[in-house]
Amino acid sequence: MNRPIRTVAIFCMFLFLALMVNVSYLQFWQAKELNEDPLNARVTEAAFSRERGDIRTGEGREQITLARSREYDDQYKYLRVYPKPRLYAHLTGYLTLGSQTGIERSQNTVLSGEDPRLFVTRLIDLAQNQSNKGGNVQLTLDPEAQEAAYDALLSTIGPEGEGSVVAIEPKTGRILAMVSLPSYDPNELATHDFNAFESNYARLDTDEKEPLVNRAIQTRLFPGSTFKVVTAAAAIENGLYDADDQVPSGATWQTPGTTGESNVIDNEGRFLCNPEEVSFATAMGQSCNTAFAKMAVELGPEKMREQAEKFGFNSDYLQDLSPQAQSVYPTSVDGEELNDAQTAQTGFGQFEVQSTPLQMAMVVSAIANRGTLMRPYLVEEVQSAEYETLETTDPEEIRDAVSPTTADQVTELMVQTVDDGTASPAAIPGISVAGKTGTAQRGVAGLAPYGWFVSFGPAEDAEVAVAVMIQEAPGKQIAGGALGGPIAKAVMEAVIND
Repeated sequence: MNRPIRTVAIFCMFLFLALMVNVSYLQFWQAKELNEDPLNARVTEAAFSRERGDIRTGEGREQITLARSREYDDQYKYLRVYPKPRLYAHLTGYLTLGSQTGIERSQNTVLSGEDPRLFVTRLIDLAQNQSNKGGNVQLTLDPEAQEAAYDALLSTIGPEGEGSVVAIEPKTGRILAMVSLPSYDPNELATHDFNAFESNYARLDTDEKEPLVNRAIQTRLFPGSTFKVVTAAAAIENGLYDADDQVPSGATWQTPGTTGESNVIDNEGRFLCNPEEVSFATAMGQSCNTAFAKMAVELGPEKMREQAEKFGFNSDYLQDLSPQAQSVYPTSVDGEELNDAQTAQTGFGQFEVQSTPLQMAMVVSAIANRGTLMRPYLVEEVQSAEYETLETTDPEEIRDAVSPTTADQVTELMVQTVDDGTASPAAIPGISVAGKTGTAQRGVAGLAPYGWFVSFGPAEDAEVAVAVMIQEAPGKQIAGGALGGPIAKAVMEAVIND
């Protein structure tokens, strides 16, 4: 063989080897990534050309469908439909050409029929020469609680308002309600017209009210006085005080190591906090800033942080919905541990303490469950296309956030706060309710504060724990008790009276 032919042959051999290596890489090592790539047109067309499973919630006659596929006369054959769009938008998310959000995304393999648990179903469909149907996802939501949360929040903050409500079943971690306002209509995004999708998405994405944001898990704000539940738990758990003790208070307090009026903590006119010592019940019931600031300094930043983290701060826990913002108790400032003045501010939920509504619901849920923090979850069951149960989520204990004794004492303080203190708007006749208000300063002069409210009931054997966050309420004076209390009450009543 002459030299030119040998050179061409060797070159062709290397080309063939390169082709084989590339094919092997694409079909084996990169196959999963390519199949899940939203820009893969074949995958997109396949996903829209078969019947996707339902997203459902409720029980028995109360069961409702939140997302389903209906036949559609175009190349994709099926269109995703959301029967109760604004009520559940931030939970279901949406399915559109090239992307998914919410449960549509986190449970995509089940809904599309590609989950390994649906292998037998796929074989049966193949044997019967039928197209592959997706499995169904059953959520934990209580439809009555969800509607109560949505209606009460909307009527309180108005169509231009911003806020969120989260309700959890304390003994299991089941999420019973999760509402974020303003909401949106996912049907506007679940379209086969890509130009229409881009136009609708751009309008929602540029809206200054951020309707696409799930404030329940993506927005973290100063929790204000609702964080006093954490401080009280830390004080009792560490043996600093008991619920029936007197605690240091005072009309004002100059934070240690500071000067000037800007560093003076006061009680915003709540005169029952003025004595140098008050009962722990008064401190909680009247929401005395000076008392909880002094408790936080006595405990120190390490013990405060440890208690906050036991409740879930500085971690992520919800596994079936994303993205999420992590709630924060600060670990340091410029590389240094928090000083006394900074620690004092954290005692009543200010400085750099940040929380999502889900996190504050977890805090009171753990107290309601006698100290045990359960993992919150939204997916109750994974089902076949014929609604046969393939897997049920089992409740999971994360840790004991506090001892049962501590939880009982904090509950006692929170019940008195509803019975005789600032949380009275959440009172339900004939039922013992535990609650705490919060009105958090934004740290910017001239801007209205954030309103918070946390509660659970019945206090002695809680069925539901609720967190309400009011970010904006145009035309109204924001106060956690006055605005948040009735919302929490409506949600609790919907669950308890169900």
